[in-house]
Amino acid sequence: MLDRAELKELASMDGKGSYYVSLYFNVDPILNKRGDYDIHFKNMVKSKIESLDKEQYKRVKADIDKITDYVFSNRRMFKKGLVLISSAGNSVWKVYHLGVPVRNELVIGKTPYTEPLADVLDNYEKFAVLLVEKEDARIFVIHLGEIVEYSEIHTSGVPGKHKQDVWFALSKTAATKHMANAGKGGLGVTGLRTDHYQRHIDTHVRMHVEDAIKGLDSFVEGERIGRIIIGGSDEAVSMTKGLLHKTILDKVAGDVKAEMFATPDEVLKITMPIVEAYERKQEEETVGKLITLALSGGAAVLGPADVIAALREKRVMSLVILKDLHAEGFVCGNCGLLSARKVEPCPACGGKMEHVDYLADSAGELAIRQGAIIEVVNDNKQLAEHGGIGAFLRF
Repeated sequence: MLDRAELKELASMDGKGSYYVSLYFNVDPILNKRGDYDIHFKNMVKSKIESLDKEQYKRVKADIDKITDYVFSNRRMFKKGLVLISSAGNSVWKVYHLGVPVRNELVIGKTPYTEPLADVLDNYEKFAVLLVEKEDARIFVIHLGEIVEYSEIHTSGVPGKHKQDVWFALSKTAATKHMANAGKGGLGVTGLRTDHYQRHIDTHVRMHVEDAIKGLDSFVEGERIGRIIIGGSDEAVSMTKGLLHKTILDKVAGDVKAEMFATPDEVLKITMPIVEAYERKQEEETVGKLITLALSGGAAVLGPADVIAALREKRVMSLVILKDLHAEGFVCGNCGLLSARKVEPCPACGGKMEHVDYLADSAGELAIRQGAIIEVVNDNKQLAEHGGIGAFLRF
């Protein structure tokens, strides 16, 4: 998974006399229903090669060939955005399969082209998952449907708890013996009075949870985490949330029961309902803000006609579109100009306008090429009533 440490590493790379070839490729199936990956890619490569002199092409040919081979050989791995960074001279090969579409670009330079990756980190929210139990805590990050474990915190010397307590239990034999020897206020096998023993445990547990929270706090700030999910037993979750300061507590989106030994995939499975519920809420808020702003005459538009017009004027900052939206329109076979209404001839070049039934897909592709953010919304009645598409404008 891409993170800020890796982005910083990429940004600090120097060509040392060699070139870096950076490919950003939109492979989102929603925005490429015609499956024109090959055409788009070949056109990008052809255009780039034609812009190079013979010496430059000779120095990057191995990188272009490696990128080309990967694109045509690994289509089953595509998500929505593909990023490849290659430098044969510096022994660098980076592959990122992103859960968001990116603008098609093929950039050659003395350093890797990283600005679009920085935009992905800044514009799409990350979730941190903190699993906490007796002596251990684990921190995961969920971003764009992927999960990676980043750190583990271990606090040694935390004693066990009483048999009747769920969290941090002693072994069955030790717990039975302890309880048999400890009446109310009596001495257990440890030689401590029961109430003192309990306080002894609570002190150690609290110290461990505080250590875990410190680790989480530092991580949230460093990775610009938007939301947090707390996992563990009921008691562990309750204690952790009780010790969080308000800044972190306000970021908590929910909690889950999870075992400390759960695999990353298991953690992802049990936390995704919280992530998806949060994202649905965010979608509803975004659509509500879009409609309110557009209807009040603000910097937003609704419906295919106004969105296409704004795209032609390169005013779209963020495109909001219903998943699987079917919208018909017209496109110029010569210059590619889009129109939601029939016009003849093309107002831009005088070419012939052709009827298409994939206007929404073409709008998405054009928005990405202009550097706009794309938000695909699932089943929103309000947006459907306004044509299923809208946009926040730059001006």
